[in-house]
Amino acid sequence: MTSTQKTREPLALFKSLIALLLVIFCLWGSQWQYHRGVDRHARNAVIEERIAKSPIELDTVTGDLPNYEWQTVSVAGTFDTEKQILLRNRYNDGKYGYEVLTLFKSRDNKNFWVDRGWVQAGATATTPPVVTALPQGEVSIVGRLRLDSSLPRGSFFALPGKGEGLVSELNAQSQLNTEKFYVDLLSGSDASLTPEVTAQLPELSDGPHMAYALQWIFFAGLVIYGRILIRRSR
Repeated sequence: MTSTQKTREPLALFKSLIALLLVIFCLWGSQWQYHRGVDRHARNAVIEERIAKSPIELDTVTGDLPNYEWQTVSVAGTFDTEKQILLRNRYNDGKYGYEVLTLFKSRDNKNFWVDRGWVQAGATATTPPVVTALPQGEVSIVGRLRLDSSLPRGSFFALPGKGEGLVSELNAQSQLNTEKFYVDLLSGSDASLTPEVTAQLPELSDGPHMAYALQWIFFAGLVIYGRILIRRSR
């Protein structure tokens, strides 16, 4: 073996090691994207199944709340118009607005927040939005049951992020202690209860995760192919 060959040998081993690490990283990236795609598909399937079910009475929801998330529920009670919050930075069809949340007390004395949907912002920063007045007395409402932290923060609500869920943030602002869920209002016994724009569902597509998983495998193949070309060019 010549001195030149002796010099090249450690360099070749180093290049092979780098290539191996890159391949491992690409395969890890592919697996990560694949599992994200599988998880998203499973989540979407659960949401689609539950929103397709007929409404159930809220007082029949017992046990594990996650087993009922996105289920349509019906409940009778009264709104507390003194406990209402507007969530800022909500957009609908490119228009700026607010999400309206009002405290609701059911017949069996459960207190929880109801998302009454989106309203457009006023003409100026100092002009309050027009919020539909609530009917007096007891009403019946139908809506989707939502958990405190059902979606990644920032996707739907613009409250300051402290690692807490929506209900926790609302309670902190209002100094209240409510149930660990809220309800996206769909309709009610009074026509005024039906939101003009209901709370949005999450995007139910599977997203690009599987395509990204294949891309990472392709990148791993490119690394192997490139290492072979470098080896042959010696």
